[in-house]
Amino acid sequence: MTATADRSPVRTTLVRAALVTIVITMAGSLLGLVRDLLLARFFGADGGTDAFLVAWTVPETAFVLVVEGAMSLLMIPVFSRALTRATERDAVRATRAVVSTTLPPVVAVLVLSSAAVALGAPLLVRVVAPGLADPQLAVTCTRLTAITVLTFGIAGYLSAALRANHVFGAPAAIHLAYNVGIVALMATLHGRLGIVSAAAGVALGSIFMVLVQVPSFLRHVGLPRRWRLTGSPVMLGVVAPIVAYTLTRQAQVFVERYLGSTLAPGTISYLNYAQKVAQIPMLIALLVCTVTFPTLARSVAAGELEQARRRVETDLRTVTALIFLAAAYLVAFAPQVVAVLLEHGRFTAQDTAATASIMRVYALGVFGHAMVGVLSRPFFTGERRTWYPAVTMAAGLALTAVVAAAAVPFLGAYAIAAGNGIGITTTAVLLLFGLRARVIAVSVPAVGASAAKLAAAALVAGTAGWLTGRALAAWPPLPTAVVGGLVVLAVFAALARLTGLDEAWKGRIPHGS
Repeated sequence: MTATADRSPVRTTLVRAALVTIVITMAGSLLGLVRDLLLARFFGADGGTDAFLVAWTVPETAFVLVVEGAMSLLMIPVFSRALTRATERDAVRATRAVVSTTLPPVVAVLVLSSAAVALGAPLLVRVVAPGLADPQLAVTCTRLTAITVLTFGIAGYLSAALRANHVFGAPAAIHLAYNVGIVALMATLHGRLGIVSAAAGVALGSIFMVLVQVPSFLRHVGLPRRWRLTGSPVMLGVVAPIVAYTLTRQAQVFVERYLGSTLAPGTISYLNYAQKVAQIPMLIALLVCTVTFPTLARSVAAGELEQARRRVETDLRTVTALIFLAAAYLVAFAPQVVAVLLEHGRFTAQDTAATASIMRVYALGVFGHAMVGVLSRPFFTGERRTWYPAVTMAAGLALTAVVAAAAVPFLGAYAIAAGNGIGITTTAVLLLFGLRARVIAVSVPAVGASAAKLAAAALVAGTAGWLTGRALAAWPPLPTAVVGGLVVLAVFAALARLTGLDEAWKGRIPHGS
């Protein structure tokens, strides 16, 4: 049997898993858009929404730390190594053995951390946003959202165990469950509780994230008969660099909130809305890596480094194509997109103009964020701990802070968005070269050449979209955004096909790369 034939069942499984993950996660993302729309509609952009967004720093940080970070980057390789070494008959027993060793200390740490956030809410608010107009409101919201440290951590653990066993449906549903809780409480209690209803919804949604995965976890993994309460030396040996990396990455938001609190009320809200909309394409593109990461971890565990290289290069090309296409569209049609999504209720045309102009700057940095998402994962597939991703993130964070702080007096919120993009792109470049030298020998020239061609195609497509937008200036925002999107997509796809770049998202790797 040929190698291609051997890989075809795996490829079919990955495609099916990707489709399931994308469909369910897209539903969650669409509900997330409804959440942001309702937030803008009910509360607009003022000091109250700024206070809530400072409190939202807790679940944002908890999510990247324990769902995307520690639980994914740490536990998926741990489960994958256990499954690789076990026979098919003993796979369930091997998974439960990992659970018996790792789950008790994980829950203990999460409980203590969640309690610490709730008790330290006043200090946290002062540190994150010293110039906030209503700090007491932020403290109230922070104490409500503190539970997410515990619930997100458990949800991330369940997701890691399921994905390592190639079960993707329930983990993909966590975004949908989370936003159901937020939207439900905002819609029913916004008149009575105001912006606090959104914070309460965050807490409820985080509980739903756990509950939606429990049945699948019990069916595919199950609970061990005996628990080992001595901790896991594997976890203790690698968790520190993962925590450092994810916290340093999330610290870009701290810089944003800190500097934004010194500007006019509503600035933090504008930055948040712009970032949330601009990053939607990145979240969709990174679903590719969510599905392929367990396979990558197993390839590394089995010593199949050539297969791992091909996996990483394919992911890089696919994500690059999707991100450049989306960035071209967002830069060309930012005002229309923001108007369609957010300009309702208390969110005014002035708010739209401010958010759209910031979003154009953010869109230029989304590529760096996406590349960091792809390139950081391979560093955590091995058993040895590595501090390299944390060091590169610290370098990018330092650059972000310096650029933003130096330029804020002159450029305001634009400086914060620009600093974010410059810092994260620098981190992505450092990760690419470090990956080749330390983990997997990806072809930097091949990846760079593909990215340059895709960038050129995106530039032409974005220019065509911008000209289309000017020609349709008298049209309402929705039809302009739709027609413009079709133009950008058509031009980008045509250029990609003419130059052979359509192989990027077909998952094919040119020979010799």
